[in-house]
Amino acid sequence: MLPVLPLKDTVVFPYIIVPLSLGADRSILAVDYALSSHRLVLLVAQKDPAIEEPEPSQLYEVGTVGMIMRMLKLPDGRIRILVQGLARARLERPTRSEPFLQARIERVTARQAARKRRKEALKVEALLRSVREGLEQAVHLGRTLSPEVMVVAANLDDPGRLADLVASNLELELPVAQRLLETADPLKRLRAASDHLQREIGLLNMQAEISSQARGEIDRNQREYFLRQQLKAIQEELGESDELAEEIAGYRRLAEEKGMSEESREELEKQIGRLQRSHPDSAETTVIRTYLDWLTSLPWGVTSADDLDLVHARKVLDDDHHDLEKIKERILEFLAVRQLRAESKGPILCFVGPPGVGKTSLGRSIARAMERRFTRLSLGGVRDEAEIRGHRRTYVGALPGRIIQGLHQAGTSNPVFMLDEIDKIGSDFRGDPASALLEVLDPEQNDSFRDHYLAVPYDLSQVIFITTANLLEPIQPAFLDRMEVIPLAGYTEEEKLEISRRHLIPKQLAEHGLAADQLRFTVPGLVKIIRGYTREAGLRNLEREIATICRKTAIRVARGRVPKRPVGAGRVERFLGPEKHFNEALLDHDRVGVATGLAWTAAGGDLMLIEVVAVPGKGKLLLTGQLGEVMKESAQAALSYARTYAALHGHAAEFFATHDVHVHAPAGSIPKDGPSAGITIATAIISVLTGVAVDRTIAMTGEITLRGEVLPIGGLKEKALAARAAGISTVLIPRLNQRELPELPASLRRDLEFHPVGHMDDVLEKSLRRQRTAARLEAGDAG
Repeated sequence: MLPVLPLKDTVVFPYIIVPLSLGADRSILAVDYALSSHRLVLLVAQKDPAIEEPEPSQLYEVGTVGMIMRMLKLPDGRIRILVQGLARARLERPTRSEPFLQARIERVTARQAARKRRKEALKVEALLRSVREGLEQAVHLGRTLSPEVMVVAANLDDPGRLADLVASNLELELPVAQRLLETADPLKRLRAASDHLQREIGLLNMQAEISSQARGEIDRNQREYFLRQQLKAIQEELGESDELAEEIAGYRRLAEEKGMSEESREELEKQIGRLQRSHPDSAETTVIRTYLDWLTSLPWGVTSADDLDLVHARKVLDDDHHDLEKIKERILEFLAVRQLRAESKGPILCFVGPPGVGKTSLGRSIARAMERRFTRLSLGGVRDEAEIRGHRRTYVGALPGRIIQGLHQAGTSNPVFMLDEIDKIGSDFRGDPASALLEVLDPEQNDSFRDHYLAVPYDLSQVIFITTANLLEPIQPAFLDRMEVIPLAGYTEEEKLEISRRHLIPKQLAEHGLAADQLRFTVPGLVKIIRGYTREAGLRNLEREIATICRKTAIRVARGRVPKRPVGAGRVERFLGPEKHFNEALLDHDRVGVATGLAWTAAGGDLMLIEVVAVPGKGKLLLTGQLGEVMKESAQAALSYARTYAALHGHAAEFFATHDVHVHAPAGSIPKDGPSAGITIATAIISVLTGVAVDRTIAMTGEITLRGEVLPIGGLKEKALAARAAGISTVLIPRLNQRELPELPASLRRDLEFHPVGHMDDVLEKSLRRQRTAARLEAGDAG
C-alpha cells in the first residue's frame, strides 16, 4: 500500500532522479505521510493534465515507485521534492482517496522475457552499442546531455535500464513516454527508445543544416559589409568618392532645392533607406533608383513667374489669332484676378468647335501671353486608366501617368496643360480614363492629386488646364461639369481672308523658302480658293491649298523663273485644277416636296436638302439617307403634324391612308442625325400634300413638336455660314434663337435675312409659294 502522487506532464522512469514541484493539498499530505513512514510513493501520470485533483480512473495504470530523497517547503505553500525511481508498478485498486490518494500496487517484472532473450545476446549487445553511439552523435549535434548521463550510459549493460535512461533524456511527449514505461520487455523497450533516438538525431541534423545555411548567409553579408567598408576607406585614402553616397546626397539636395512636401520627403527617406540596404546588383535596386529619379526630377516647388501685363497679353493674343473675342476676354479676366489675388487657382477651359479653327494653337498663344511653359497631351484613343494615373511600382516597367510626365517635361508646376480630343476618350476592361480625369480637372481636389506610381500627393492647382473637343455629347456629364465650356464657331469668309493674309500665307511662304515678292495673292484669288476648293469651318484645307500653290511656285523659282503676276481668280485653276465644290443649294427652279435645311456637324455647318414623295400605299413612312434615331423620330413627329394639318385645312383625309410617304436626305453615304431638321421635313411633306412648291432661296432649321411649335437649335453661326456659302438669302430660325443674332458677325447679318418663327404656320407662310402669293393678294385687297 503506497500513497499516490499524480503527475501532470511528467513520466518518471526507474533509476532516474527527478525534481518535482507539488502544490495540491492531497499531494502535500501524501508526501508528509511517506516521509513519516517508508519514504516511498507511487508516481503516476494523469491522462488529462488540466484536472487539479484527479480520481483514480483519470490516471494511467502503470507508474513508477519512487523514493523521496529530499523535500523543501517554499514560501508560497508549495513543496519541492527530489525523488528517485525504483521500479515499475501497476496500480491495482485504490483503498482511499482522503485525505490523500492511497492504492495497492503490484510490481511489474519481466524475468521470463529476459530469459528468453539470453539466446539473442549478440543482438542485444549490438543494440546497446547502437544506442550508446546514438547518444554520442546527439551530443555532437548539439543535444544537451550531462557528462554523468553519458558515463552511466557507457557502463550500462542492462537493455531495460539503458532504454529508461535514453527515454528520460529525450523530452518525449507524455503519451509516447507512457508507452515506453508500460513496455515491460526490456529489449522491446530499448528498440523503441532507439527509434526515438534516431528520430531525434534526424531532427538535429536538419537543424544543424538550417543553422549552417543561415550562418553562411550571415557570414557572407558580414564579409561583404567589411569589404565595402574597406573599399570605402581605400577610396577615401585615394581621394575617390563613394558613388552610392554621392547619389543619395544628390537625391537629398534635389529634394531640398525643389521644396518637396513633407510626405514626399518621408517617402524619399524611406526609399533611400531601402536603397542602402539593397544589394547593388539586385533588380529591386534598379526599381528604387528609377523611382527616386522620378521623385526628385519633378518640379515640386518650381514655378514660372506670370506676366500679368494685360496690354502685352492682349497684343500676343491678337497677333496669333484673329477675332475669338470671348476667349481673349476670358484670359484677360484671369490675369486681372491674378493681379488682385496671386493665389487664385488656374481655370479649366474647354474649347469646343469643328476641326481646324485653332483650338490647339490657341493654347500655345495663352502660354506665350502669360510666359508660361506649354505641354500637350492627346487623349484620342486612350483607353487605359493607368495612362492618366500611372502604374503601380509592383508592375515591371511601371511609369507615372501622362499628367505627371507632362509636368516633368514642362519643368514647372504651373504650365498651360492642353488635353486634346477629350471627346474621343475610350473605355474598356482597363478602366475609364475620363473618370480618372475627374480628380485632375476639379479645382477643389487637384491640389492633392495622387499618382499610382508616385504614391504621394502632387499639387496641380496652379496648372491651367485647357481641353479641346469637337462635340460635347460624347463627354461624360460629371466630366463636363468640371470645365468652363467656350464654343469656337467656324470662320466667316471675311475672317478666312484676314487670317490667310495675316497668318497662313506668311507661314507657308517661310516654310517653302519663298520671299514675299515672289508669290502674291489677290483678294479675288483667295475668295475663289475659299469658295471653290474648301468647304470647312476651320482653315486646314485652306492652308493645304495655299501650300500647294507655294510648292508649284517653288518649282518655278528653282528653275530660274520669277513669277511677276499675282495669283488671282483666273490663275487659281491653273495651280489647283477644276473647282472641287459647287453651289448645290441653288436649284434650277422651285420644286414640290423639296425643302432646304441646315445641319450642324463636327466639321461645321452644312446644307441638307430634304426630299419627300408620296406614292400609292398603305400609309407607311419610309426613311432613307443614313438617318440617325433622333432624326427618324423628328420625321415621325413631322408626319403626325402633317396629318393634323391636313385635317384642319380641309385636305383629303384619306391621302395619308392611301399613300406611303418617302423621306430622303441626299448624300446617303454620310450619317445624319439630330432634331433640327423637323420643320424642314414637315414643310416638304405639306408641300407634297398641297402640291405647292417650296421657295428654293429659303433655308430653315428648327425642331418640331406634335402641335407644330418650333423649338430652338444649336450651331446657329455654323448653319448661317453654310447658308451664305450656298447662296441662300433668307434663313428661318426658331424664335428662341433670336437672342443669338447680335453675336453673329456683322457680315452674316448683312448678307442674310433672318426670320424668327414660333409655329409651323409661320414657316409655311414664308416658305410655300402659294401661301405667300395669297397673303400678298389679301394685303392688296385690304389696301
